[in-house]
Amino acid sequence: MINGAFGSGKTTVANELLSKINDSMIFDPEIVGYMIREILPEEIKKKESQSGDFQNYELWRVLTVETAKKLKERYGKHLIVPMTLRVPEYFTYIFNGLKDIDEETHHFCLQASRETIFDRLRTRGEEEGNWCFQQADKCLKAFETYDFSEYIETENVELDAVVRDIMNKLTSSGLDVVK
Repeated sequence: MINGAFGSGKTTVANELLSKINDSMIFDPEIVGYMIREILPEEIKKKESQSGDFQNYELWRVLTVETAKKLKERYGKHLIVPMTLRVPEYFTYIFNGLKDIDEETHHFCLQASRETIFDRLRTRGEEEGNWCFQQADKCLKAFETYDFSEYIETENVELDAVVRDIMNKLTSSGLDVVK
């Protein structure tokens, strides 16, 4: 699991890990959220998530874990799962669900300052004030308040160093994943 605020580098790191981890694939739970958002009637969406955040739908959490389980069963690959999880209960549910699927599941929470996150969001073309910007402070506060270990600093750190740090942690835990 690669966690962190929008703009912390999750997708970039996940794509780089894909080239370094044997038999791996990326599973982005946002796609599950988009699907649910398309399927659910408005009255259910409003009832379960007034903010519009699909992570508030219990069905998203359940389907995220179930989809990961089916991907793992069907294809047997290591899953690289980039997502922003700031609500401790949601994190615990998904992390424990992934651990049940694969005991070797690891979690890394990418860290960067608010200024860096905002700069990265602007650089990737996000419109100032959109959803990603609105979530940044909530994420930073949650990652500071609750335990989302293991934290990986991305502030002024080259991509290769971040990936190397994660790979070292994976291999030092006994995981044989290096290409």
